[in-house]
Amino acid sequence: MRIKDLLAADSIKLSAECGNKEDAINQLVELMGKRGNITDMETYKKGVFAREEEGSTGIGEGIAIPHCKSDAVSAPGLAAMVIPNGVEYDALDGAPVNLAFLIAAPNTKDNVHLDVLSKLSVMLMDENFTNGLRNAKTVDEFFAVIDKAEAEKDAEEAKEDQSGAETFIVAVTACPTEIAHTYMAAESLEQKAAELGYGIKVETRGSGGAKNVLTDEEIKKATAVIIAADTNVPMERFNGKKVIQTKVADGINKAADLLKKAAAGDAPVYVAQNNENAASAAPQKGGAGHAFYKHLMSGVSHMLPFVIGGGIMVAIAFLIDTIMGYGGSGSGNFGSLLPLSAFFKYAGGLAMGLMVPVLAGYIAYSIADRPGLAVGFAGGLLAANGNAKIADYAFEKFGPFNEFISKFGFTQVDGGATVSGFLGGIVAGFLAGAIILCLKKVFSKLPKSLDGIKPTLIYPLLGIFVISVLMCFIFNPLIALVNVGLSNMLTALSDANMLVLLGLILGAMMAIDMGGPINKAAYVFGTGMLGTAQDFLDAGASLSDPKVQACYIAMAAIMVGGMVPPVGIAIACKIFPKKFTKTERSSWVSNIVMGFSFITEGAIPFAAADPGHVIPCTLIGSGVAGCLSALFGCTLMAPHGGVFVIATIGHPLLFILAWLIGSVVTAVLLGLIKKNASEN
Repeated sequence: MRIKDLLAADSIKLSAECGNKEDAINQLVELMGKRGNITDMETYKKGVFAREEEGSTGIGEGIAIPHCKSDAVSAPGLAAMVIPNGVEYDALDGAPVNLAFLIAAPNTKDNVHLDVLSKLSVMLMDENFTNGLRNAKTVDEFFAVIDKAEAEKDAEEAKEDQSGAETFIVAVTACPTEIAHTYMAAESLEQKAAELGYGIKVETRGSGGAKNVLTDEEIKKATAVIIAADTNVPMERFNGKKVIQTKVADGINKAADLLKKAAAGDAPVYVAQNNENAASAAPQKGGAGHAFYKHLMSGVSHMLPFVIGGGIMVAIAFLIDTIMGYGGSGSGNFGSLLPLSAFFKYAGGLAMGLMVPVLAGYIAYSIADRPGLAVGFAGGLLAANGNAKIADYAFEKFGPFNEFISKFGFTQVDGGATVSGFLGGIVAGFLAGAIILCLKKVFSKLPKSLDGIKPTLIYPLLGIFVISVLMCFIFNPLIALVNVGLSNMLTALSDANMLVLLGLILGAMMAIDMGGPINKAAYVFGTGMLGTAQDFLDAGASLSDPKVQACYIAMAAIMVGGMVPPVGIAIACKIFPKKFTKTERSSWVSNIVMGFSFITEGAIPFAAADPGHVIPCTLIGSGVAGCLSALFGCTLMAPHGGVFVIATIGHPLLFILAWLIGSVVTAVLLGLIKKNASEN
C-alpha cells in the first residue's frame, strides 16, 4: 500500500490556521471525514484524542502524526495539513507543529495504520521531503513530493541483502510508547551506514511488535550489535557478541558515532550469565544520572496510584464527617467519627501506607529485575515504619552482643522516632537493587542446577537480611538524630514567642519531605502544642490567653504549609504545562483534592522525580504560607482535615489567603526554575 493511495485531494489542507492542539486535531478529523471512510465521526474523534492522552504524537521538528485504529473506520486513510504559522502541540521537543498527518485504520488484525505510520516516520526524517511538503503551493505539488520520496524509499528497500558487506552491523531500535522514534532511529542508522559504506540490518520493536527480525546467521556475521532502545529487548541471542547499548534518541542523533564505534569493535562483549537476565536486558540510557532518573521514575510511576487512590479515600472520610456536622469538633479522631468515614479513612490509609514500599520495590525492580522486588519492598517497609520498639529487659540474659543489637537495631519504648519516610524509601530502593546485583555476581559461579533456587531462596533471604541491617542500624537511627534536633529547635522558638518565625519554619518543614520524618517532626510538634493548649485550658487559662493562642497558631501554620505543595504543583501543571510530563499533568485534579484535604503526600511523586527543583519551590511556598498564617494570627484547634475543619480555624479567610499566596509562590517558582519535561 502506497501513501498516495490513502490520501485524497479533499483531505489535504495547505494553509491551515489553528488556535491550539485541540483545534488542529479537530480540523484534521474533519478532513478525514471528507474521504468517506469514517462511519462514526464522534467515535473516531474520541479515539484520536484518547490516543493523544497516552503520549503526544508531536514527534519533534515541527511534525505531528496523530492516529487511531477504530471500529468507526471502514477503510484506511490519511489526512494532511500544513500550518504555516505553527501551533503549540505539546511536541516532544517543545517546538510548534507546522506539518501534520492524521492516520485512520480499521480495527483489524493487519495493523495497517502502524505500517503506514512507520513508512511516514522514516520519510519524515528527510528534511528535503518535509520542506517540500511545507512549501507545496498546490495539492498536486504536495502529491508529487510524496510520490518522489516514496519511490526513492521503495527503491532503497528493494536493494539486495547487505549481510555480505565487509563491515556488517546489526541493530535493534525500540521505544515503549512512540513508534515514530523506533523507525526514525532505524532510518538514521541505515542512512549513516550507507554513507559510511557499511552493511546494516535494523530490527524495529515498536508498539506494533518486532519487525525485520534479525536471524541467527545475520547476528553471527555481524561485526557488532547496536541496541538503541528505551525498553527491554531480547538479549540472549547476542551472547558473545560485541554490543553497544544506548538510548533510542542516540540512534537518531548520534548514528554515525555509534556505527563507527561498532565497526571498530569498540564495545564490550555481552555475556548472558543466567536465566533471569538473559532473556531481556534493560536499555542503557546515557550516564549514571540518567540511569538514576530512570530507576527512580520506575518507582514513582508505580507509587502514584497508591498516593492518589488512598489520598482521595482519606479526603472522602473528612468530607463525610464534615457533612454530618463534626467539622468543628476539633477531635483527634476527625475522619473516623462515623462507621462510614472510619471505613474510608482506614482503607485509604492502608493504601497510602503502601506507597513507600512500592516506591522502593520498583526502584529495585528497575535495577535488578524481579529478584529486587522482595528486597526493595522489605527496605521500603522498614523506611515507612521505622525500627521496632523493644523493652530494655528483653535482652538482659543474653550478654553484650545482644545488648548492642537491642540498643542500635531497635527503638526503646520511650525513644525517638526512626521513620525515614519516602526519602528512606528511595535509599532503600537503590540499596536493594545494588544488593541484588552484588549477589548475582557473587553466586554467578554456582552450578546451573542451582539457578532455580537463586531468585526464590538465596537472593530474597540474603537480600532482606542485608537491607534490614542497613536500614535499622544506619539510616533509620540517623534520621532519629535529625528529628531530635528539629524538635528541640521548634520548642525553643515557641518558648521565645517568636511566632512568625516559628510559622515560617513549621510551614517549610511540612514541604521538605512531605510525609517523611521532617514533615512528621513538625506535625508531631503541632499536635503536641494542641495538647499543651488543652493543659493550659484545664489549668484555668482562657481561650484568648496568648500562650493558648500561640499553640493554635503553630498548628495553623503547620496545616497551611502542608496544604501548599499539592495545590502549588497543580497550579503549575496548568500554567506551565511544558514543565511536566503528560502523566504528571493529568494528576492536577487529584492534587487539588489532596491539598484541600491536608494530604501533602500528593506532591511526593513530583518531588521524588525532580527533588533538586521541586523541593526548594514547595519549601519556599509553604514557608511563606506558614509565615503569613502566623502573621495574620490564624489559629487551628483540629490536628487534621484541611478545608473540612474550616469551622475550627480562627480568621479563616486570612488562612485561605495565606494558603493561596503560598501555592502561587510555589507555582511561579516551579515555572521559573524547573526544566521542561523533555529535559528532565
